Amino acid sequence: MTLVPISDDSIRLGQFLKLADLAESGAHARSLLEDGAVTVNGEDETRRGRQLVRGDVVEVDLPTGYKEATVG
Repeated sequence: MTLVPISDDSIRLGQFLKLADLAESGAHARSLLEDGAVTVNGEDETRRGRQLVRGDVVEVDLPTGYKEATVG
């Protein structure tokens, strides 16, 4: 699992997906969310604007397999 540090107290999910290299762009992040490929703390998530805080675990089901990152 990768720990991805953030500079503020929270970050939006769409931004975090790009920061953690789980999505190539904002459009890719939106596509992953629309396809149901993203979970936050084990629960399905479709909102790009969801606020994440330190300790949240984001998992993405990519064609190359699952990737996981923790907000740090």
